[in-house]
Amino acid sequence: MGSTVIRSIATQDRRFALAPGAGGDAIHRDPYYAYAVALLNTDAGPRGTGFALTLGPGTPLVCQAIDLLAAPLVGREIEELMASFGQTFNALANHPQLRWLGPHKGVVQLALAAITNACFDLWAKARGLPLWRLLLDLTPEQITALLDLRYLDDLLTPQAATALIAEQIPSRPERSAVLRDGYPGYDTSVGWFGYSDAQVREHVRRSTAAGFGAVKLKVGSADAEHDLRRAAMVRDSVGPDVKLMLDANQQWSVPQAMRMCAQLQPLNPYWIEEPTHPDDILAHQALARAVAPMRIAVGEHIPNSVLFKNFIQAGAMHFVQVDCTRVGGVSEFLTVSLLARCAGRPVVPHVGDMGQIHQHLVLFNRVALGHEVQFLEYIPHLRQHFVLPAQVEHGVYRIPQEPGSSADLHA
Repeated sequence: MGSTVIRSIATQDRRFALAPGAGGDAIHRDPYYAYAVALLNTDAGPRGTGFALTLGPGTPLVCQAIDLLAAPLVGREIEELMASFGQTFNALANHPQLRWLGPHKGVVQLALAAITNACFDLWAKARGLPLWRLLLDLTPEQITALLDLRYLDDLLTPQAATALIAEQIPSRPERSAVLRDGYPGYDTSVGWFGYSDAQVREHVRRSTAAGFGAVKLKVGSADAEHDLRRAAMVRDSVGPDVKLMLDANQQWSVPQAMRMCAQLQPLNPYWIEEPTHPDDILAHQALARAVAPMRIAVGEHIPNSVLFKNFIQAGAMHFVQVDCTRVGGVSEFLTVSLLARCAGRPVVPHVGDMGQIHQHLVLFNRVALGHEVQFLEYIPHLRQHFVLPAQVEHGVYRIPQEPGSSADLHA
């Protein structure tokens, strides 16, 4: 295996218009799906691609932050870099001037996600392996060396992380069937906020016919009866055996969330997602207690592992929706997955990458960490823009075999 040295950094502002009604929710109306892309160029070998999800006009800000943060990576050899990536991640995240703009949130954190994801993509390509295989081939010590566990050692020390991973090695064969059978998906695209009732019914019909056993509906209308009626319509359409998730996208105040959860509970939702402001840990804690046995899913807008730790410790989330394009990339995703494993919380990623990178990470979570198989969100709107789009058949993500993290976009 030859040496792969990062010679230059480039960025791309990639924006993709969506069909009318698609992609919108109670807060984010008529979005563009957009990526701030970090590209790690080498002399003659592979190029690392990583990105963070945005919704359009803010993308140039993230690209500028990528240029600033990634500069120290030029001249680094990828194997040497990844051997102690946790230290590099800490240094990038705590840049003595740029850290002030966060810390560990907002534009600088999105830039860090794109850079980190590009490093993991380049590493996997340099080894000629899909990312999931590269991660599974690492020793527990090598995995821990990828992580920045600062501020987490009250719950997860490096020694504890290494031990947790090592403890799972003897039972890996029992969980490896997922590498043959694939990972179940769930369909978010049946119930965008801007869809008419007729569109929702038709998309639900197509989704269940395509083999999906779980679907998600956007709620959060100013008219509570509108949400209740549409949720009942979807439940009637899919029947009692298909899982139905409801996503308020942060729209409700705490009193509204209390009322709506109580009214939606007879429909047996699998979870209620982002019921109120994503920074309000105590509100989520109170909701989780008040609406039980209904369960709370959050994480799409939780920007870093420290806040995930707080949510977990407070009992404020049941499903951990960490997204490697929203936290600090693959490295921090793995850190949050370990925190969740310690607490017995399932990880069901929000797929700001349309499932591309996360299809690798859920395989690692299952086989290496012992997480239970849940399902992975499926949003197909950008498939045609990827060189190697995720393959979903009969509601199941098929296992990617090509080197890298499946992140490359067509020119």
